[in-house]
Amino acid sequence: MSKKQPLKVIAGTPDRPLVIGDIEIPCYVLENETRVLSQSGMFTGLGLTRRGLVLTDDGARLPRFAASKSIIPFISNTLKSGLTTPILFRVSGAKAYGFPATILPDICDAILAARQAGTLDVQQHKLADRCEILIRSFARVGIIALVDEVTGYQGIREKRALATILEKFITKELQPWTRTFPYEFYQQIFRLKTWPGPDGAKRPSVIGHYTNDIVYECIAPGVLDELKKRNPSQPSGGRKRHHHRWFTPDLGHPKLKEHLAAVTALMRAAPNWDSFKRSLQRAFPKQGENISLPLPWDE
Repeated sequence: MSKKQPLKVIAGTPDRPLVIGDIEIPCYVLENETRVLSQSGMFTGLGLTRRGLVLTDDGARLPRFAASKSIIPFISNTLKSGLTTPILFRVSGAKAYGFPATILPDICDAILAARQAGTLDVQQHKLADRCEILIRSFARVGIIALVDEVTGYQGIREKRALATILEKFITKELQPWTRTFPYEFYQQIFRLKTWPGPDGAKRPSVIGHYTNDIVYECIAPGVLDELKKRNPSQPSGGRKRHHHRWFTPDLGHPKLKEHLAAVTALMRAAPNWDSFKRSLQRAFPKQGENISLPLPWDE
């Protein structure tokens, strides 16, 4: 057994097991995003009693069922490694052991292969019947989706993915000012909106809205919302700092300049503002946004 500190459960509770037919197996998602099935729950679900570990000829300590002569020839090295190294975690204040959720289809495959080879005894045929029920109920990828649904991790997964994006794009420390938005970016906005300028003209305040819409909201999900938290509007209506000063120098800022170059190129090729917005929507669709079809004069 592992001597490492138990991993924390971030999704799943003992009273919400994975239910397949009449089989119930407690399942959890750990802080490292490993989906695990409770060790005792998995064995019970398969109709097994653990009854300790068995030392095999090659020194591996396997659960008794997996070390039986009728099944062990069908246990792959990967499965053997997984069964001999259960994961230690903590749930409801108590330590527990589990296996990666993907190990269950592997166990079922091995037992069903032994049945097909005719090596199982009478009692083990009951085990094979349960494995057949399970294997028909999920695929290797499907088991992950099942665990995520049961534990409620679907929503957490999306938040963690968003947090990863924001961590890469947005820095906690304000960066020094550098020229980021090319002058042509504003030239093209004025041209497409048929405004006089921008030379010698005051930039309309709506340009800030356009910049949020076509740059910060399009560059990656959640970036604009995070920037508004880091750099809130002042009572005067403006912001204390430029949004672009919150981008990470190694990824966020280069991606911002790359996006600005692409947006400016789209503006340069567009005959008017509406045509540009349709092109932008197709090139950089926002999360959950319906994409407009091109009109004849966009082609």
